[in-house]
Amino acid sequence: MTGSTHPPVDLSINTDLARQILTGFIRSELEKAGIQKAILGLSGGLDSALVCFLAAEALGRENVLAVRMPYRTSSQDSLDHAQQVIDLLGVQSVTVPITEMADSLINLYPDMDNTRRGNIMARMRMIVLYDLSAAQHGLVIGTGNKTEILLGYSTLYGDTACAINPLGDLYKTQVRQLAREMGVPEVILAKPPTADLFIGQTDEGDLGYSYAEVDQLLYLLVDQRNSIQDCVEVGFSKDFVEKVVERIHRSQFKRVMPPIAKLTDRTMGYDFLHLRDWGP
Repeated sequence: MTGSTHPPVDLSINTDLARQILTGFIRSELEKAGIQKAILGLSGGLDSALVCFLAAEALGRENVLAVRMPYRTSSQDSLDHAQQVIDLLGVQSVTVPITEMADSLINLYPDMDNTRRGNIMARMRMIVLYDLSAAQHGLVIGTGNKTEILLGYSTLYGDTACAINPLGDLYKTQVRQLAREMGVPEVILAKPPTADLFIGQTDEGDLGYSYAEVDQLLYLLVDQRNSIQDCVEVGFSKDFVEKVVERIHRSQFKRVMPPIAKLTDRTMGYDFLHLRDWGP
């Protein structure tokens, strides 16, 4: 609970325009890379379902490979919902269970907590996707949204690993708007968001607040550049605002390439930023 009493913040988007921009983005980025096929992990959740819809529309269903990667504790509902998207769109698909490969490490540490186990599962799925990327000459498409990215609610080199990310500038609330407009099944739209890393896990349970509430605060802080005090004055609780701001600060390392110690006049990430920096 946040204890907030603020008036609602309007996060509505022009879904037709967003759809046009995001399908164009996917098509353009693959063309620039000289690649025709998209590879994505399809969890049965909202974000990956929307990315699958966008990719199929941008590239054609024959050029999309949706990968289900269940662990032994994954819910059957997640598998079924992913299959529902596959059947609805007619995209290519494959199922690669990750239980044995994950458990070979997990079983070495009987006292391992859920965070460590979840990170291992996320990184095993990254390995599967990038192996299929090499085998199929496809580009891995990410499914993380703006809320998750800002809050650092992700596994570095796990679900953050991708070649392109069409949803990274949409808050979870806006992902839901676009997904509904594009025809993502209602059963996926309605269920509680979860990474499905262990039984009973939900995103909002982990975070301690709802996406609907934190999206509005993030919009004021990030998009509108309001201060902590500004947000408190419109009705957000100070404790909630400070916790969210601290989380954004602590997770900055997940949003940037690893910093390089500067020794020369042409250091990557500082002076050498673009291909044009190399010369004509």
